[in-house]
Amino acid sequence: MSALDAGRVELSAEERARYARHLSLPELGLEGQERLKRASVLCVGSGGLGSSLLLYLAAAGVGRIGIVDGDRVEASNLQRQVIHGSASVGQAKTRSAAERLRDLNPYMQVVEHNTMLSSANALNILESYDLVCDGTDNFPSRYLINDACVLLAKPCIYGSVQGFEGQVSVFNLTADSPNYRDLVPQPPPPGLVPSCAAGGVLGVVPGLIGLIQATEAIKLIAGIGASLDGRVLLVDALAMRFRELTLAPSPTREPIQHLIDYQAFCGGSAAAFAPEDQVESISVLELKALMDSGDDLLLIDVRNAAEVEVAAIDGAEHVPLHTIESGEAIASIRALAEGRRVYIHCKLGGRSARAVLALAQHGIAAINVSGGIEAWSLEVDGAVPRY
Repeated sequence: MSALDAGRVELSAEERARYARHLSLPELGLEGQERLKRASVLCVGSGGLGSSLLLYLAAAGVGRIGIVDGDRVEASNLQRQVIHGSASVGQAKTRSAAERLRDLNPYMQVVEHNTMLSSANALNILESYDLVCDGTDNFPSRYLINDACVLLAKPCIYGSVQGFEGQVSVFNLTADSPNYRDLVPQPPPPGLVPSCAAGGVLGVVPGLIGLIQATEAIKLIAGIGASLDGRVLLVDALAMRFRELTLAPSPTREPIQHLIDYQAFCGGSAAAFAPEDQVESISVLELKALMDSGDDLLLIDVRNAAEVEVAAIDGAEHVPLHTIESGEAIASIRALAEGRRVYIHCKLGGRSARAVLALAQHGIAAINVSGGIEAWSLEVDGAVPRY
């Protein structure tokens, strides 16, 4: 990381006192702390991973930290996104996170990129930073960040979480290093890997993974220790087990020459996974009007039981998606649906669309509720919790 070797920065007396525990480490010392001060790190995402990652990079004394995020803080974020607080709900995440970092360490600079990273802006945003930390939670963003880092020759510190598990690695450290496409050569089909919203995540897990990412960033900047370059650390918090996989560049990997349409790239065989445009759908407002009119309809909730415990629409029958796709629930749904129109909802509309197609294979007509219970909470009944 030659850019970090250029020039000198002086630590003030106040900074020397603040970083005293670093300065007393022989491996880090004054030189390492000065490297941290003149370093610039971009964190894409200020959510679960980004929260602990950003806090500890700022506390460590990284001189310039960029935050890319186009979202706003929601109450359901606070279970794991600890950089934000209740007073920040509704605020731009970049602003909320930046204010917290400036309060934590006034001796560093925070740059807010209040936007979603895209193929149109990624190269311009990443270009001025020494390394990039991936704090995102979706495949299009991961491929975009990876490819932009490869094109710009920037190291990328990768992290991901799901449920009780997480992964961390360092990509693109050198020209001979593996990158994300060596770990995941092709994106999985849509719907195969549940999102955190659908599958859930233990709040401390992104914090743990983000801390490991921050540790790798500090080591790379300071030029100490052995990085996760060529290795993937697997964390199972439920069993409290850490495992390691070796990762090498694939000899058949296609060279990355430019950025592409990553949403399209990650679309995969979408037809097999029932996107909403393949099924008949209605809005939550239309559903509410039907319910208020006294229509004898059957509303089926296909989310998992834990989600139903958090929030539910009154009158909905809970039938988990997997019992529909396996055929286990078909007979009971057929009985419930006798003489009634069937409507299906989930959290956002994706799983319910899959349920509609699965029921159609058994001769049961159903209509998808677009936007799911999230839209219901936003547009119909704000008393229904969002998660």
